[in-house]
Amino acid sequence: MSAEVTIVDHPLIQHKLTLMRDKNTPSAVFRQLLREISLLLGYEALHDLPLTTRHIETPLAPMDAPILKGKKLVLVSILRAGNGLLEGMLDLVPSARVGFIGLYRDPETLRPVEYYKKLPEGMPERTSVVVDPMLATGNSVCFAIDRLKEAGARDIRFMCLLAAPEGISNLQSRHPDVPIFTAAVDERLNDHGYIVPGLGDAGDRMYGTK
Repeated sequence: MSAEVTIVDHPLIQHKLTLMRDKNTPSAVFRQLLREISLLLGYEALHDLPLTTRHIETPLAPMDAPILKGKKLVLVSILRAGNGLLEGMLDLVPSARVGFIGLYRDPETLRPVEYYKKLPEGMPERTSVVVDPMLATGNSVCFAIDRLKEAGARDIRFMCLLAAPEGISNLQSRHPDVPIFTAAVDERLNDHGYIVPGLGDAGDRMYGTK
């Protein structure tokens, strides 16, 4: 059974995404828009976190109030572009633990090459949300999820800004237990593995590099 794909098509997300797609949008605005969209995507990606109750006293009365249950979740950024989504997610869940997996894509094979990995302790007991703006070929996120599962992670979700059908198919084939949350599914990949119409290279757009 393939993992579910949730397209979060809130009007505010679609408006901000259009601004991000525009090639004339400057890097500072691009980064801010990505941070804002990640907040809205995060609400959906975390909608089913388990709750318990805590006895508290409001200014008017005591009550048993809902509170998150279990160990703090972990946000895993696929460097470097994943940090754009990470910042917004930390605004939403400031107590989350953070992991990093550094990958770059070999331009000839389009396969990921790992150069860094740092994950929190207790991965089997934590919900993990992997963030990367683009699900293009899917090779990088599949590689990152492989690493999370090697560390014992079981409840894993993936959140991105844009997805290509090829990337979705790859991720669903290799990790059918990982749900996908995205703002849009675009038409296809080009010969260089970029999403079309897409928005270009998210890392370069964020940081003003080439």
